[in-house]
Amino acid sequence: MTTPGSAESRLPYADDRLEKTLALDADGVRLEGTLGVPKNATGLILFAHGSGSSRFSSRNRFVARVLRDAGLATLLLDLLSPEEEAEDEYTRQHRFDIGMLADRLVATIDWLAAQGETKNLPVGLFGASTGGGAALVAASQRVDRVGAVVSRGGRPDLAHDALPIVKAPTLLLVGGRDTVVIELNEQAKRAMRAEVKLEIVPGATHLFEEPGTLEKVAESARDWFLRHLPIQ
Repeated sequence: MTTPGSAESRLPYADDRLEKTLALDADGVRLEGTLGVPKNATGLILFAHGSGSSRFSSRNRFVARVLRDAGLATLLLDLLSPEEEAEDEYTRQHRFDIGMLADRLVATIDWLAAQGETKNLPVGLFGASTGGGAALVAASQRVDRVGAVVSRGGRPDLAHDALPIVKAPTLLLVGGRDTVVIELNEQAKRAMRAEVKLEIVPGATHLFEEPGTLEKVAESARDWFLRHLPIQ
């Protein structure tokens, strides 16, 4: 739910003419996404949505807009087909299938490398909730393509054995009132060998609905990607 007066409720999505809808095949499954490539883009951020979310997530759309304003292309991707999403509403079996979600991210990374508009852009991954774990597994499988990772309220612990393999500098953003997820992120951080930073956003709960907290997430993610993505 969007809170009146919050960052995402003020975002004028309709005036962003950079965005276009696309579809790609990942292991026989048609996935849909929203791609926005600003002029002279310096990198591309692929969003991995979390439990029960989609490319229409107001929070991730807000972050994506901030990234595009900084010259970074964004791809907000649905990692489940419409049929899988409908099934997952009842079974919740797909949202925690980290291996499957990571495989689809890897397929998307490979697809982007073959497209004229995006093939030369270094890739960063932005994962939310269970998408944080999937993003890190994908990063461990494409160490030559993924230059940086940001997790928002994520579950990096779900990446398990992939964590020590990740080479991309990783920022873990967690709300200060999301105590259980803080501990899970601390566990993941201890297992990683890459550069990793755990940043606690004061006063924020899991969804970063409190005033100013989503803006902080967007600013920290933007600065991390601009600092760590290689310059082409």
